[in-house]
Amino acid sequence: MSWIRRNVIVLVGTLALAYMLLPNVVVLVFSFNDPKGRYNYEWNTFSTDAWQNPCGVADMCDAVSLSLWIAVVSTIGATLLGTFAAFALARYRFAAKGAANGLIFLPMAMPEVVMAASLGTLFLNMRIEFGVTTILIAHIMFCLSFVVVAVKARVMSMDPRLEEAARDLYAGPLQTFLRVTLPLAAPGIAAGAMLSFAISLDDFIITQFNSGPSTVTFPMFVWGAAQRGIPVQVNVIGSAMFFIAVALVLGAQLLGGRRKART
Repeated sequence: MSWIRRNVIVLVGTLALAYMLLPNVVVLVFSFNDPKGRYNYEWNTFSTDAWQNPCGVADMCDAVSLSLWIAVVSTIGATLLGTFAAFALARYRFAAKGAANGLIFLPMAMPEVVMAASLGTLFLNMRIEFGVTTILIAHIMFCLSFVVVAVKARVMSMDPRLEEAARDLYAGPLQTFLRVTLPLAAPGIAAGAMLSFAISLDDFIITQFNSGPSTVTFPMFVWGAAQRGIPVQVNVIGSAMFFIAVALVLGAQLLGGRRKART
């Protein structure tokens, strides 16, 4: 009992992590399944056919490519706009600053369907044709708040004396920003960008309300396939995305550890 009391935090954290990762394990296991019928819900026999041919389902890889492209472009747009907004909110005083802060948090607090329906109505009233462009605008609008929150928190924790020291050493405004401010804010910007990419990649509600009839992203493909039986290749794509995300996180941790060891 004494050992449990000493390690209760580790045990609870391990159980919570196992609970969060359990769906990923189920998806990975069933990616090696060869189901009897259309539905991949019960284990039948072990098979690697889906891994050998992940694009064997018509239009699925096209949907994955479109989702990745939209996620990359919307991440770039949201990160740029969100970084500028975060610096403005953290460093400057202007009229209606409090209202701007409230509006930034609003998309995060309101239900996703509200923003999706509002943007869809706006595009209809402006007679904008639904398609990839409307999805990009909607995704950037939704991801912007998350980037602002991440970058603003980092900017507010930065020591302004470092920038003052750079200016005292005759560094110009641009040089100070590139050599001091931007590297210090980089972790917050990277966190906001990764969060924006993940949100955009798996978004369904906003995409569904603002997509055209011929625009199908991967989440929309999965939703449509669920009505007639989700193919095993969907589990393969999901498992591959999970492994890529884990590899990126581990790589970032290793780089961070090496930098700390050098300093």
